Amino acid sequence: MLTDIRSLTLEEIQDRLKSWNQPAYRARQLLEWIYRRQAGSWEVMSNLPLTLRERLRAEFTCDPLRLERRQGARDTTRKYLWRLQDSSFVESVLIPANPALYGDPSDRHTLCVSTQVGCAYGCKFCASGLKGWKRNLAVEEIVGQVLGVEREENPWHPSGTPSGEGAPQDADAARLASSRLVSNLVIMGMGEPLANYENLLKALKILNAPWGAAIGARKITISTSGLVPQIRRLADEPLQFRLAISLHGATDQTRNRLMPVNRKYPLAELAAACEYYLQKNGRMITFEYILIEGVNDGLDQVRPLAELARRLHAKINLIPYNHVEGLPWRRPPEPVQRAFLAALQKQKVPVTLRQEKGHDIDAACGQLRLKTERELAAHAAASRPATRRPPSA
Repeated sequence: MLTDIRSLTLEEIQDRLKSWNQPAYRARQLLEWIYRRQAGSWEVMSNLPLTLRERLRAEFTCDPLRLERRQGARDTTRKYLWRLQDSSFVESVLIPANPALYGDPSDRHTLCVSTQVGCAYGCKFCASGLKGWKRNLAVEEIVGQVLGVEREENPWHPSGTPSGEGAPQDADAARLASSRLVSNLVIMGMGEPLANYENLLKALKILNAPWGAAIGARKITISTSGLVPQIRRLADEPLQFRLAISLHGATDQTRNRLMPVNRKYPLAELAAACEYYLQKNGRMITFEYILIEGVNDGLDQVRPLAELARRLHAKINLIPYNHVEGLPWRRPPEPVQRAFLAALQKQKVPVTLRQEKGHDIDAACGQLRLKTERELAAHAAASRPATRRPPSA
């Protein structure tokens, strides 16, 4: 199989081109086509010599992800279902911020990115793992979700012809970032991000780089269900990405009911890893807390949740549950949500209650994938010829 060019860093591309006796500036020109001009084939890279394009075609691919389905919500949230080369499906969700000052449209868009096909961690409320874990996403499949959304929704088409030998320069990073649709990333789509650590970190370094997508590290949040060794490893990384913990329970009893990972890494070990992360980079941690009726929405959860947040200098993001077909869980009524929020506010901890984003398009991770796979399976079954019985003797 050929290597995808989007899985390589600037240094790796420079080394390869140097071995082909190409001038150094060719690497920058190539990256400009991929990350600034969203090229999906070698043919369009008109300022690269034909012989170089043929060599690239022989050794690399640059095919964009195939968009299988797109759903749009009333709040302008968008959901994308991507078909991968092996016909697996993964999802991305584009979430606009609230309207900007003076009622103008929001100029900030957050993309929720997947890292695995399925999930092996079996959180009881989640659609991602209902059909188990299939595989990790490759670097280019993570990077490709960002490039694919920008290409489909609001691609930036730079004016004029491709620039010269030195372009794009790192000085162009700010202009490039301001021109992109996706300004923030949350790595909390399908799968457990830290279970695909190597591919994820390389993809994020590409998306962060000035020659790549130029998305600042402080605008990238990695979410985990609580993989303690990887949290400690992440704390030692030079790029200081934000950390979010999918907590969903303030006691081991509640987390054990919802999240099997808590039996391996209980709250005491998780809190110690978060303290290490805090000591290493000083960045505030976010607790993602999905409110599920009758499970973790009781006011008895408020005090231990607030105590843990104060200990770790964390903010709490309350998320009303998005119902998943086939699972028994339900979102609490709005008065219960508000009461939980008010009780936490009285505890003097930073807390927000997420506003509705994408509930009308089943935006919980994995739902569109499952729906599509069921439809495809039903269509395939209906297309098969009926089995005829042999004539009786």
